Amino acid sequence: METRPYVSWKLVGDFMTAAFEKLGVPAEEAAICADVLMESDRRGIESHGCNRFKPIYVDRINAGIQKPVTEFEIVRETPTTAVVDGHDGMGMIVGYKAMNMAIEKAKKYGMGMVAARNSTHYGIAGYYATMATKAGCIGITGTNARPSIAPTFGVENMLGTNPLTFGMPTDEDFPFVLDCATSITQRGKIEYFARTGKPTPAGMVIGRDGQAKTDSEQILKDLTKGEAALAPLGGIGEELAGYKGYGYATVVEILSAALQAGSFLKALSGVDAEGKKVPYHLGHFFIAIDTEAFMGLESFKKTTGDILRELRASEKAPGHDRIYTAGEKEYLVWLERKDKGVPVGEAVQKEFIKVRDDLGLDFHFDFE
Repeated sequence: METRPYVSWKLVGDFMTAAFEKLGVPAEEAAICADVLMESDRRGIESHGCNRFKPIYVDRINAGIQKPVTEFEIVRETPTTAVVDGHDGMGMIVGYKAMNMAIEKAKKYGMGMVAARNSTHYGIAGYYATMATKAGCIGITGTNARPSIAPTFGVENMLGTNPLTFGMPTDEDFPFVLDCATSITQRGKIEYFARTGKPTPAGMVIGRDGQAKTDSEQILKDLTKGEAALAPLGGIGEELAGYKGYGYATVVEILSAALQAGSFLKALSGVDAEGKKVPYHLGHFFIAIDTEAFMGLESFKKTTGDILRELRASEKAPGHDRIYTAGEKEYLVWLERKDKGVPVGEAVQKEFIKVRDDLGLDFHFDFE
């Protein structure tokens, strides 16, 4: 049972929006940034929600490695494609504008793709895939990230957690959204383990000696120093097909760098040769496919819904009474939280208070 205090969605949204504005993010864009973070909490994906408000966004703006005002430059464009440069601005704004471009192109020509470079952490990838589903499109997006994953038969962190995310409209109350990293877990999840005082399950992270690591706080330090790496989906080696996760992570790395002539692998570490913090220069890609260009939206939604319903109705394993499809659990979390608000743990409570006090904002939280 949830024991953390709940804070209303409006209060959390207003607070984060006001904080972003105070840091120099334009008002309309500040609201979008806050919405992306809250969407993660709405879905129960807390590794990318309010937990990351201060350490990933506020602290990076204050450190001067992320710009609050986003210069969204179109470098090259065709009727169905575009390359954009985010100039180290807010990744959520780069993502929001780029996916909107892809959707607009898809609505006109059937498909659209936008590749972005020199961006920053764009939050939950599913946010952008869902933008497409709301427009009646299939949405696909991915992003590279600071090195975390070791390649199969390696122990050095080379690839980012590199999510490959798909969103598809259905005739149900929620879309099909598959949003997951190409590693067994992601750095944000380990950050969450560390914040809540929990160990990282064995098998998710390996050290330079090839052995599993479980101390969450130490793992975060070791990942930064290159002394630990995340295992790709499937695990270490080939026995459980870890090469598949490694391969998909590489696909995302290529699509997040090669199309847009962007940075990749070790160049995304966030530090220079002297260990000084520098911008991450991340790359993303966004694809929208208009279902109307095929057999029509309603036909697509019904067939997709039928597939998902048949999967959920199939025979259950002993001890299990329910099968889920991607996006369903997240929808159930939203139903449970929509009237309650955001559950905020002690660590995030302290961060909210510090950000408020540092910026001189006039907000009060019931947990104080």
